[in-house]
Amino acid sequence: MSRTDESQIPIRLYGLRRGTVTTLTVLCGLFTVFTLIPLLWIVINSTKNQANIFESFGFWFAKPFQFFHNLYQLSQDVDGEGTYLQWMGNTAGYAALGGGGATVLSALAGYGFARYRFRGNRPLFFFVLSALLVPVTAITLPLYLVYAKAGLINSIWGLILPSLVTPIGVYLMRVYIAGSVPPELIDAARIDGAGEIRILLRLAVPLMVPGLLTVFLLNVVAVWNNYFLPLMIFSRSNLYPLTVGVGLWAQRVQGSGSTQLVPLVVIGGLITIIPMVALFLLVQRYWRGGLLLGSIAN
Repeated sequence: MSRTDESQIPIRLYGLRRGTVTTLTVLCGLFTVFTLIPLLWIVINSTKNQANIFESFGFWFAKPFQFFHNLYQLSQDVDGEGTYLQWMGNTAGYAALGGGGATVLSALAGYGFARYRFRGNRPLFFFVLSALLVPVTAITLPLYLVYAKAGLINSIWGLILPSLVTPIGVYLMRVYIAGSVPPELIDAARIDGAGEIRILLRLAVPLMVPGLLTVFLLNVVAVWNNYFLPLMIFSRSNLYPLTVGVGLWAQRVQGSGSTQLVPLVVIGGLITIIPMVALFLLVQRYWRGGLLLGSIAN
């Protein structure tokens, strides 16, 4: 038997019949196609003008090929409310500050809950988790009233500060640290005279890489897709993120079908997806490497 054959686990060991496996594979394939259909539609229609988007077949190309023209229009102030590139820069800044800050705070809180014993540890942790039961829309109006008193309306900190608090990030980091950072390793470092900050930065953080990347991705995506809060606190178009700016275009399309904003909404939606895909592809190899490192350390 070859090495390839030895590395393969027979299907019978999983308790599944071959027909069941084939059926599940087909269902997964159909679900994949169903998931990718909207992406295919947006890629194809980003190459069309407004007339062809409505008149031609949605899943095939039509002349004239307008992709580069539509892409150029994203850099223009087509309706006097700002440009797509400006909103893209705003969104990237909000996501970097909010997602990065939330990841750091989640890591510190998760490390404290997982590796320190203090009075009220568990009740405080469950109190943090209880924040997951509060929908974001329920606190948006109170936040707006507080911001109005604090002078944070039309301030980037009005969007970033709430993004720094992420109960799910604290939970994920606490669970991951409890399983990947051995307490014996920390105790040994303390016996050798290492300080708590050095233990955290030199020993714990390298073992926390997969968890950090997971929380970072979740936080960046949450800030990137945030719509309701920036809609409430920003009244100046030069502060809009992509969600609000493109949403404004979509509202104007519905109000006036004669506008030429439909191709911009379509290609804007396509360009919005690309940074998230690129970010995942960029960090996924460190993700796998961190998982392997954690398994070796354990």
